[in-house]
Amino acid sequence: MRIGELEKLTDTPARSRRYYEQQGLITPRRLDNGYREYDDYLVDRVMQLRQLIDSGIPTRIIKQVLPCLGKPRTIVVEDADPELLVVLARERDRMDRRIDCLTRNREAIDAYMQAVAEASPERTAAVGAL
Repeated sequence: MRIGELEKLTDTPARSRRYYEQQGLITPRRLDNGYREYDDYLVDRVMQLRQLIDSGIPTRIIKQVLPCLGKPRTIVVEDADPELLVVLARERDRMDRRIDCLTRNREAIDAYMQAVAEASPERTAAVGAL
């Protein structure tokens, strides 16, 4: 797929994808005419990269754990940097807190939608099943 298709599927600007390429996080194939061609698996990879970067994880760390994002997963522990493990543990804990917060927010939204549905079934029938 071309860069525009990947942009639509991942909602990630071309500028970000080019940055991911510069950092060695993704590698598209090059066609004879020099155009980039993105394989289907890169849709998931770009979405994962974006979420990791949005979570505040630096690309230098993402690059080190990149093999864990693929399928099959390739994990090399021979040269595990103790400092990296501390950073990853901190980021994992931060993600857990964020997941907990998102879960509470989703539950609050569900409760509100349910209360509206119970109080006004005709209103919610217009927007579909909740």
